[in-house]
Amino acid sequence: MSRHQLTPSHSDPGRSTPSARRVADELPPGAAASAGNPVGSGGAWLPDGAEEVLLVSSSAFLRAEVERIVAAAGAHLRVVADALEGGRYWDGAAAVLVGSDIRELPPRRRAPAVLVGLDGEGDSLWHLAAALGAERVAVLPDAAAWLADHLSRSRSPGPGGLILGVTGGCGGAGATTAAIWIAQAAAGMGARVLLVDGDPWGGGLELAIAAEESTGLRWPDLSEARGSIDPGQLSDALPVSGGFSFLSWPASREQPVQVAAATTAGVLDAARRGYELVVVDIGRGTGPLQAYAWDCDRILMVVPAQLKAAVAGVRLMQEFPPIEAALLVRGKPGAALDGSLISEAIGLPVQGRVPELRGVSAAMESGRLLDLGRRRSVRHFAASVLDSLGDELPAGERG
Repeated sequence: MSRHQLTPSHSDPGRSTPSARRVADELPPGAAASAGNPVGSGGAWLPDGAEEVLLVSSSAFLRAEVERIVAAAGAHLRVVADALEGGRYWDGAAAVLVGSDIRELPPRRRAPAVLVGLDGEGDSLWHLAAALGAERVAVLPDAAAWLADHLSRSRSPGPGGLILGVTGGCGGAGATTAAIWIAQAAAGMGARVLLVDGDPWGGGLELAIAAEESTGLRWPDLSEARGSIDPGQLSDALPVSGGFSFLSWPASREQPVQVAAATTAGVLDAARRGYELVVVDIGRGTGPLQAYAWDCDRILMVVPAQLKAAVAGVRLMQEFPPIEAALLVRGKPGAALDGSLISEAIGLPVQGRVPELRGVSAAMESGRLLDLGRRRSVRHFAASVLDSLGDELPAGERG
């Protein structure tokens, strides 16, 4: 299988700032920050009028790491030791970072932009982020370059697409099938769509659409990417099938290559900037949810109309980040458990019904899912999902 080479761009077009990784690595630690005071406010390397980033943490190590990262992003840093003191500066900050040593937030404040933690803290970081309502998680030092890029873009955001995650409430729920059909329908409406394979152990999403021989990058080719990835380069390097781009794990016997969390976040950020809709087939389990779900704007859980599946869905939902979520119920009308009962049991609204078609398993095995996607019932299902996105999917791309 041939591959293109992708050289990630470490700066946005038109920007003259050095790469975030190089700046973050080379800046001196600087004087220790005193609580409540901006760090580096007189530094010559900061642009005039730089906005302020608030860090709430009493960890000296986190403060030193974040100080260099914020400097790389061209902003001022204000450090406070606890949430109570942080309340004075919270609403005026361009971005709020909260350290993993913080367990509560000031009342009635907006959610922190990023929970910042350290390598080795494990799953507790994501559970804490969900409890605090954080938008993202940055595990340092690996995510230093990503965090600098994220802060730079958050201060001057450009147009970006929607990232829609699809996961199965239980094994064999049909999340991959639903994700493929949604991507196919959106592409048919004229949107620029990327379908992302989020399960390194799933055997390769490309098999389901008979695209394993298509030329373009797969996840292992991106494993060494660092910093900001140029969205145009990413789009040009990805394979296309069914009218949409896709990024799959290769359909091979080789063990999946380890892809760092910062790399995954960088790829999804570039995807957001390069496409109107990014559909992520997340896969099940804590690992895939941590790797992909935190970058999604919305998550759809596919659940068969069965009691056991509903119970499994309730358990899985505990791992979701604090973002909007809904159900896609798979089953024929008149099933023992209807949509309202499943919705009540899991605690999520039903967004649509995945049609129960004959031959789906065979079509998955033979790579003919896109053929089934042209059926009226499938198009009706996918259209209902896309309609539910409302203004989040650019209206000009749907007509």
